[in-house]
Amino acid sequence: MTKSTWPKLDDSTMLQRLTFPEGRVRMVLDTDTFNEVDDQFALAYALLSPEKIDLLAVTAAPFFNWNSVSPADGMEKSYKEILNIMQLMDVKNAPPVYKGSSQYMTSHTEPVPSEAADKIIDLALSSSEPLYVVAIGAITNVASAIAKCPEIIHNMVVVWLGPNAYWWPTQKIFNVSQDYQASSLIFDSGVPLVVLPCHGVASHLLTTPYEIDACLRGQNKLGTYFSDMFHGRFTRFGQNKMGWSKVLWDVAAIAWVLNEQWVPSMVRRAPVLNPGFTYSFDDSRHFYKESIDIDRSLVYMDLFAKLRELPS
Repeated sequence: MTKSTWPKLDDSTMLQRLTFPEGRVRMVLDTDTFNEVDDQFALAYALLSPEKIDLLAVTAAPFFNWNSVSPADGMEKSYKEILNIMQLMDVKNAPPVYKGSSQYMTSHTEPVPSEAADKIIDLALSSSEPLYVVAIGAITNVASAIAKCPEIIHNMVVVWLGPNAYWWPTQKIFNVSQDYQASSLIFDSGVPLVVLPCHGVASHLLTTPYEIDACLRGQNKLGTYFSDMFHGRFTRFGQNKMGWSKVLWDVAAIAWVLNEQWVPSMVRRAPVLNPGFTYSFDDSRHFYKESIDIDRSLVYMDLFAKLRELPS
């Protein structure tokens, strides 16, 4: 689908959709959960925040790095890890989990078929209340849903932990660079979009094995699992030592949904994502929203308190 044929929201409608939502939101979490350790925290945070989040589904996103042998393998491992986290939490009435794309998009007009894309479409069309799709991995599932059924743009908001800050010199970062076609579609399609930048915002969410141990280890099964991940997954990189810290990037996206005062944002005109993973700017394009800061203390105080409330 070309730029000129996407469904178009007028500026007033777009600005209304980009306003922080009052009350509880209908939400899908799209996550590459086995990629590293931050998705697990974000998934648990969403599940432990029913006062704001009505989590209707969780979808497994593809990824390809040292923890997978292909995008399909990454998606399958993520699917299993989603179920594992829910089991460790002993979630009652857990939301359904759907498998996502087995490969990346090759063009804006070729969606990758998956249960995840179909479910996003179904949920977007099933209510007059907008669907918030919080994406914390490669955005293939979400972009494929839009490419397959463009009219869902009228009834959804995408919240994406993907690019860096708009002023950062490059957007060549994992969640963006895995699937250029899907990433550029999200900016070009005109879907209401909230970006949680990695470098510049989420990068403030540093924590350490010592903090995780002090706050979570021994409190319950999930807390100890998180501690074990910190001590286990990074030892081969020589990073599990004094002075080392880890960013829990994906937590930022959940924090924005819970309280925009913790993650203040500004409205801008959507950039063009170039094939070389740089931005071009055009003031005639539609609006989007981008977070500009995050209160690391308030976010972690809320997250750790909720994780400690799980039964031991």
